[in-house]
Amino acid sequence: MLRPFVAYLRVYEPLSAFGDPPPPELRKAVEQARLTRASAAEREQLMWLKSQTATPVRLLPGELPGGRALPNRDVLVLDPAEVPTDSGAQVGPGPLVCPLEVRARSAAALVSFLGDAHPALHATVLDATGASEEKLKARASSALGDLPQAAVHVLSTTWTVPLPWFALVDPKHRRLNLGSGPDDPGREVSWRVAMSDATRRVAEARELVEETLGDSGPALILAETERWLTNFDPGSAVELDYGGLVQLIPDPVLESDTSAEEVHSIMDALRTGDVEQIAELFTDLRDHWNELAAREHFN
Repeated sequence: MLRPFVAYLRVYEPLSAFGDPPPPELRKAVEQARLTRASAAEREQLMWLKSQTATPVRLLPGELPGGRALPNRDVLVLDPAEVPTDSGAQVGPGPLVCPLEVRARSAAALVSFLGDAHPALHATVLDATGASEEKLKARASSALGDLPQAAVHVLSTTWTVPLPWFALVDPKHRRLNLGSGPDDPGREVSWRVAMSDATRRVAEARELVEETLGDSGPALILAETERWLTNFDPGSAVELDYGGLVQLIPDPVLESDTSAEEVHSIMDALRTGDVEQIAELFTDLRDHWNELAAREHFN
């Protein structure tokens, strides 16, 4: 089964950040954790499919017909030793934990959809659910209210990677595993970074972009990402993961991908005012990712 064509920005927090002591069910979930990055994506997909094939159909994955949450502690676990650090940044103590929080993330996506969707699509969804917009928003707000913290641990995008996300990582720390081909679940392109390094880079990038290009577009994404990161423990780790997008990209293109390097080169060009270099780098990046995103229209 194909993984969803989704890229991820994840935060892994120290287990101690979830309480002192952490909830017993979370400790148990961490001890029994078997999910990998690839199987986590498949797990999310399966939960959504089950919610849509249930009778009656569930509004959100991971919940009962009345809207109550199913017991669910799906987590990814990371060893602090697997996180590169710069400038003496501290990560941990371990284990580092990233809850999937599929129900809450789906609720946040539903709220965004209700606010942004084309009127025709908006009306179709309301007809299919048989519920008013106010009821859907109330259900989504209730699911978000069940989060033990103020923010979900995973951001995701379909068919592309937001270019400002690359400003958080060190290009030289790319993790590349081509595996045996596009269908190999071990196929991966990702970066891991200490929270203190990520927050420093995103703040510097936001200030630079706001000063040179204004506070919309990339600056807005950087500002939103910066605010999101402030919700988590300073000893956390951040992971940028191409996720299921690696199934769409041939080996030579993955091997030669320099998106992170080019975004950092754009930052350097903004500092020096090299307009020609900025235009050239941005055009190359836009063409690379637009070609991938265009496949959505044929899906």
